[in-house]
Formats: sequence, structure tokens, C-alpha cells
Amino acid sequence: MRSDVVRTRAVAPLHGIAIGPALVVGAAVLVVVMLVSACVGAVTVPLADTWHVVLAHVTGNTAGLDPALDQIVWQYRMPRVLLAACCGIGLSVAGVVLQAVVNNPLADPYVLGLSSGASLGAVAVIVGVGGAVGGLGTSSAAFLGAMLAVGLVLLLGQQRGRLAPTRVVLAGVAVGYLLLAATNYLQLRANPNQLREVMFWTLGSVAGATWDQLGLVIAVVLGSTGGLLLFGRRLNVLSAGDEQATALGVDVRTLRLGLLAVASLLTGVLIANAGGIGFVGLMIPHLVRLTFGVDHRRVLPMSALIGGTYLVAVDLLSRTVDAPNELPLGIFTAAFGAPFFLWLLRRNQSIGGST
Repeated sequence: MRSDVVRTRAVAPLHGIAIGPALVVGAAVLVVVMLVSACVGAVTVPLADTWHVVLAHVTGNTAGLDPALDQIVWQYRMPRVLLAACCGIGLSVAGVVLQAVVNNPLADPYVLGLSSGASLGAVAVIVGVGGAVGGLGTSSAAFLGAMLAVGLVLLLGQQRGRLAPTRVVLAGVAVGYLLLAATNYLQLRANPNQLREVMFWTLGSVAGATWDQLGLVIAVVLGSTGGLLLFGRRLNVLSAGDEQATALGVDVRTLRLGLLAVASLLTGVLIANAGGIGFVGLMIPHLVRLTFGVDHRRVLPMSALIGGTYLVAVDLLSRTVDAPNELPLGIFTAAFGAPFFLWLLRRNQSIGGST
């Protein structure tokens, strides 16, 4: 672990930069990308008009707004943009946490099967077998599915009572495929209308987002991210290994379970509202570490900002590359993420050989 830290610090060009200015720049870029995304659509709205509409609603001074522009920007596009940003933030932060918890750089909600578990829970409700999960709503079922997946992965990923990084990833891939098979079986029981909704969960999309659904999403993402920022130092210790963390007085088991619960909550709520979006939690944390170093007090907030910006940009790409058709987010995140995953395997030769 120490050699990995030294190597990462040596190549991180912005390792020594003050985190404050970096966060300000990152937040500014996120806001600009969100505004640009809200401008683009079947009807292009000038950036100045978009900013005027958003600012009017933020300040509560909406008198005199053009009703057509107000409906396009605030009612249709901003919920979509905000949901994309929340998904990018939440999935990136969940990826940071999972990589530290299992001490494996390949971990993320998609690779470890959390996304497959959450999708299975949501699809079970859609096709009318929600009684199997106690008649819960889609979000609750997605959360329970994510928890089921992470529980199975941790059970199968242990070696002599401890988590083995390679076994955890392999177990995650196996559990993910198993849950995907169950999801595919449920698709066979779906009627045509349900099947269209199931495809949404498997491919991922923020189209059709509404203000009504954003309350829970924003609360979970901001609350979880804000809480996790307080654990940056403990994540640093946890990444150094269980023995060192225990020697420093950290209750490893309790900390790990708590962090896994938060990651599962984030994953479950986001997938319940945006469907399956893969590789965000894998790519973004690594790009941040390569740029800013491995200190989680820097990695967590920068991953949140860059992840939010990334997924808003991907959503913009998904509705412009084949306009007027819209493509699922999952197509683009997989197209970008899968090659990155292979590059990461090649770059970190030690991953494949460690147990």
C-alpha cells in the first residue's frame, strides 16, 4: 500500500495545490456545465436567459418571467440536470468509499454488484412481484437489493476471516451476473409497458426527471456526502490495511459496515431514480487520485464535483449526439468506463496477482 501511495503522489501533478481554490474552481465548472446543459435541447435557450430563469427561482423573484422559457428551463430541464449532477456526485463518492473499504482500486457500485442488486429490487417492484420485498416502493426495494448484493459480496470475498481484495472483485462480478440473470428472468414476466420501464433501469437515464422526485435524492446525496467528508482521515487509515487501522484505535468492523451502508443507500436511491449507470464510481476517483493525490480529505470533495460535472456532460452528450433521439446514459458511461477499466488493470499489474 505504501508503495502505491508514493507512486500516486509522484505522478499527481496537483498534489500540492491548496484544496480550497481547487474546490472553488470545481464548483464553478459544475455550475457552468449545468447551465450550458439546461440551454440545450429541442429549443435552444441563450445562456443569459437560462441564468436569468434559474436566478429568479433561486431568489424567489419570478415575476415577469417568460412563461415559455420558464417552463422549458425550470420545469423540464433543470430537474434533469440536477438529477444527473446528483447521480454523478453520489456514484463517485460511493466509489471512493468502496475502494477504501475493500482496499481494492477496482471496486465501485457497478463492479461490486450493488448496481445489479438495486436494479433487481426496482425491477421486482415494476413487474408486480413487489410482495417478495414486503410491498416496498421502488426506492426502498432498490436499497434492499443493493444491501443484499454487498452482503453476498462481502461474504464470498473473505479469506481466512478477512477481506481479500481480488476475491472481493471476483465475488462482485459473479454476484452482479447472478442478479442480472434474475433481472432478465423478471423481464420475461413483464408486459410491453413494464418492459419499457425495465429497460430504463438496465440502461440508465435522467429523462423525465421531475421536481417531486428530487427532494429525496438531493437530501440523500448531500447528507451522505457531507457526512462522509468527516471521515476522510479514517478512510486514509482504513486504506492502509486492517492491522494498521486497528493499531491506531479504529473499530474496523463497525466503520466498514457503516460506510458500506452509506454507499448502499447512495447507490440504491440513485439507481431507483436514474436506473443503472456504470463505471462512474470507478473512473472518477482514480482520475482525482492521479491528479490530486490519495488523501481522502481531498479525494472525496473533488470526486463529488468532478463526478457531478462528468455525468451532466454525459447527459448532454446523450441527447445531442443523435438528436432528436436520446440515448441512455449507460451506453456512454460503459463506452468510456470499460476501456478505462482495462487500462487500469494494465497499469496496476499488482492487482491481478494480489489475494
